[in-house]
Amino acid sequence: MPAESRAEIVLENAAASYGGRTVLSGLDLTVRAGERVALMGRSGAGKSTLIGLIQAQAPEKVALVPQAAALVRTLSVFHNVYMGQLDRRSTLHNLRNLVRPAKADIAAVQRILDRVGLADTLWAKAGELSGGQQQRVSVARALYNGRPILVGDEPVSALDRQQGARILAELAQNHETLILALHDVALALAQTDRIVVLEAGRIVLDAPAQNLDPARLSPYYEAA
Repeated sequence: MPAESRAEIVLENAAASYGGRTVLSGLDLTVRAGERVALMGRSGAGKSTLIGLIQAQAPEKVALVPQAAALVRTLSVFHNVYMGQLDRRSTLHNLRNLVRPAKADIAAVQRILDRVGLADTLWAKAGELSGGQQQRVSVARALYNGRPILVGDEPVSALDRQQGARILAELAQNHETLILALHDVALALAQTDRIVVLEAGRIVLDAPAQNLDPARLSPYYEAA
């Protein structure tokens, strides 16, 4: 990442509360173009809330992989992935694709599914897939979305480490900037260049991944 790269996300003294409980407090975070950032910390530390604040700041630049796959279970894999560009197509085109998808759109979605190892699921109902397959469909939707910042809330939690590493590599290849909530320390250290650890709604560690190791991070995370 060039030192002079532009700031994509800037949060200053950010705070969030739910039901009278403070979730984030006094949080400052800047993410620059080209960074690969892992958000880490125990369950309840505020990672998902921070993901939401980041997405809300630049929705026109963000492709999201939510913690739950957030698929329409009764629709095909094709239609769920196609939703990644729904807001960039005309209403007429979208309605037509619901009934009779265009060949070009089918081919584009098929290429994305090939990249996440789901080549044979194009017309399967999303609700019929395994949890890991559904998660990869959610990743495929973000890849098809194609916006420059990828924000993922545990985007590979249902996959084994080897498969997760392949999926994270695909995301890095497709998106300029990655901000990922991860629980797997080995994946975070191998696949990102910056680790940001949250505890009780505050950032307690922010350092280059190359300067860290599992022992340094172990007090701040929960094993899968």
